[in-house]
Order: sequence, then structure tokens, then C-alpha cells
Amino acid sequence: MGSRQVSTNVPVAEYWQGKRVTVAGLGVSGVPAARVLHGLGARITVVNDGDDDRARAQAAELEAEGITVRLGDGDTLPDGTELIVTAPGWRPDKPLFAAADAAGVPVWGDVELAWRLRGLGGRKPAPWLAVTGTNGKTTTVRMLASILEAAGLRTAAVGNIGVSLLDAVLGDEEYDVLAVELSSYQLHWAPSLRAHSAAVLNLAPDHLDWHGSMEAYAADKGRVYEGNTVACVYNAADKATEDLVREADVEEGCRAIGFTLGTPGPSQVGVVEDLLVDRAFVENRQKQAQELAQVSDVQPPAPHNIANALAAAALARAFGVEPSAVRDGLRAFRPEPHRIEYVEEVAGVSYVDDSKATNTHAAEASLAAYDPIVWIAGGLAKGATFDELVQKSAARLRGAVLIGADRALIREALARHAPQVPVVDLDRTDTGAMAAAVQEAERLAQPGDTVLLAPACASMDMFVNYNKRGEAFADAVRSLAAERDA
Repeated sequence: MGSRQVSTNVPVAEYWQGKRVTVAGLGVSGVPAARVLHGLGARITVVNDGDDDRARAQAAELEAEGITVRLGDGDTLPDGTELIVTAPGWRPDKPLFAAADAAGVPVWGDVELAWRLRGLGGRKPAPWLAVTGTNGKTTTVRMLASILEAAGLRTAAVGNIGVSLLDAVLGDEEYDVLAVELSSYQLHWAPSLRAHSAAVLNLAPDHLDWHGSMEAYAADKGRVYEGNTVACVYNAADKATEDLVREADVEEGCRAIGFTLGTPGPSQVGVVEDLLVDRAFVENRQKQAQELAQVSDVQPPAPHNIANALAAAALARAFGVEPSAVRDGLRAFRPEPHRIEYVEEVAGVSYVDDSKATNTHAAEASLAAYDPIVWIAGGLAKGATFDELVQKSAARLRGAVLIGADRALIREALARHAPQVPVVDLDRTDTGAMAAAVQEAERLAQPGDTVLLAPACASMDMFVNYNKRGEAFADAVRSLAAERDA
């Protein structure tokens, strides 16, 4: 972990007057970015790949405000462009960005723009406590915000969650500190971001079609540590996260802080018996530990969720939060829907919705929390393989019910590594398949089992998003319960 002094120059309002900015992409980040910069006096052209009814409606609103919009042409660099502000999902291999690189035009994402605009108008910029990782980001950021609120701080969960960063830095409300969720896409386009402290929760293959390789994906995640001032929080059980800390250039005095589900060493937070404890932010970390909370304060107390709580606690402690606020914040926190969410018990079988487990790493964590399991899985694999997941989870499986476009990949992994596990392959991708999956899972399950929806895949082959997939599962379970009670 190298040390350096960093400066963060924030463009003042005059910087934007007459500046020719191309905003790449309409939608949740592009439209507000275009409006904000137009309001600062920039000359905005919005380019968008799509030309559907929704895009035309958005374009009409922006054009009425004096903003130029080009639909159906997201690959051509407009003449005179001095800066591109891109939606985070636009892939770096698009021709637009190749043209920008050739012309020496910088590319910022929405996070970079928000970082540059914080403090505009003379306000004191709020420090950022940033969280990234393959899985657990949203839960950890919301836990962190709950802890900061319990400490009496003005805060919000922002970024790839809840309040947009532009709204947070430019809105009327002033914050003491922000809990910021950042995706690998956002970090790729945020070259000057410098957080107070940051955490990488874990690293596993995901979005490789976008990044091009695991190395590129990890490098983008590691950007979150660049220029940290107080703490780089890493997962002691995931060496790749510690390696990213070692490679980061940080400010003088910034510390590496590990979190572990085991007994913590010096400069770590971890678990001792039924307690979450701190050996990082105490006076004598070689010999002392500070109780932060009980394991039972974390709901649900699944191993990966305790790890999330420890990461949140480490970031809060890096910001100077007292131990009692960690406890109170974790007690007050409630997970969002479709994240290892208990639905109902039917005939002695528990049904759990973890539709948010959209990749193998998330599904592995979910499967590790229950035993025995009837597993409902499948969807869009996004280039993933399932051998390692099945190998690690095989002993817990009572059976498996497979749905979705890429279910054959999971079926083949089960055949190779868990041939004793009964498998139901539902050859359908309509939304009604979920009700059939629940019925098949009930047939395989025994009292004391858990039927777990942890798809390890994206949902878009069958559902609009993972929320709709989880709702379909919960509806099917409740219908099943009503049938049994009739």
C-alpha cells in the first residue's frame, strides 16, 4: 500500500460556461446529468443508442429545455466535444469512447461528475465512505447508513442505491458523511474519486462480458481504494481484496483494516464467541478488543451477512463512530426484500427468497446459510460456470429445481459433482414457471428442509428484474400455503 498526498480539484461554476459536453445515455443518470450541466451553462448534446417511445419522450422534455438530443446514434462523437459524461453501463469498448480517446477527450461517469461537483456553491463537501464488491454492497451500505444515523450524523445511502449522488451533493440537504455504494462500472469511469475510507467486500467473477477479464474487473473494483485518507477495509478471507489494498496509492497514514468471521488479529474486526469485536480502532490493538455488538443484533445472522455488518462497522469506526452506535445501528437495520428473506413455513418446510443472488458468489453465500436445501436456480448465466458452486454446496442439497434459459449449465454441473442429488429440469422460461418450480420443490422437500430461491443467474430471460422474480416466488409460496390450509 503506497502513500502519497493527493489533491482534488473541483471545477467551479465558471468551468462549465460554454463547455461542450456530450452526455452518453438517457435514463436514471444521463437525464439528471444533462440537466445539471445545462443549468451550469454547459452546451449539452445527449446521445443515445435507443430510439423507442420512452427515449423520444425523454428527448422531447430535454429539447424543450434547450438541450440537444441525438437518438439512435450512440457511437459517433459529436463535433467539438470537450468532455463525455457517460451512463455507468456503457461498455468501454464502444466506438464512442475509442473516438474520444483518439481525440483526447476525457470520459467521466456519474460518480466522477458528482465527485467533481461536491462543494459547488461554497458548501463543505461531505466525506464519502465507499463500498464495493461482487456481493453484499447494498446491504453493507444500508447497514453503514443505519450506524451513522445511530451516531447522530446526517447521512444517506447513495450511489448505486437509493438517493442519486448528484442529488446528494447538489440538493438542499447538507450531510456530515455519505455511505456510498459503487459498482465496478461506476468505478471504471471515476478516475479522481478519493474516499475518506472504502471497503471491497469480496471478489468473484461477474460482469466479465463488460470488463473483458477478471483482472480488469478486479482493477476497477480496486479503484475505490485510491487516495483513501483513513482506512482501506478488506476481507481477510478473500486474499484478492487484500492484494488490492497493497496495490493502492493512498494518503499518508491510511491503514489497512481487515474483517473476519474468526477471531480478529490486530488491525482487524471480527467475531469472538457471540460478539462482534474491534481490534483496529482501540488504543492498544495488540492486547485490547472492544465489543461492538452481539451476533444476534445482525438480522438475518447468516455468515455473509455478519461479514457485511463487520465491514460496515469498520467503516463507521474509521469515521470515529462510538461502539454503542454500531450496536444500535445494526439493531435498527432491516434487510431489503429478496435478500435471504424468509417467506413462510409450509408443512414444516421453510421457504426463503434470495432472488438477489444473481451470480455464483452470492448463491454460494446463501447456500452456506442453510442445510438441508431444495435449491431453485437458473436464469441468465452471464458467462458464469457452476462447477465450483456445486462442489462446495453439494453436501447441503436435498434436491434442485432448475428454471431459465441457461439452466442446462447448472444441470451439467450437478451431474458432474452431485449426481446423487435429484434434479427437476423445468423446460420453460415463462413467468408461470416459478409456481411450477415451487410445487416441484415442495415435492422434493422434507420437514426441516429449506426451499431456497438462490438463482445464481440474472433474471431478464423470464422477469423484468430480480425483484419481480422474488415476488413471483413469494406469491407461489403463499398460494401453496393457502392450498394446504384449505
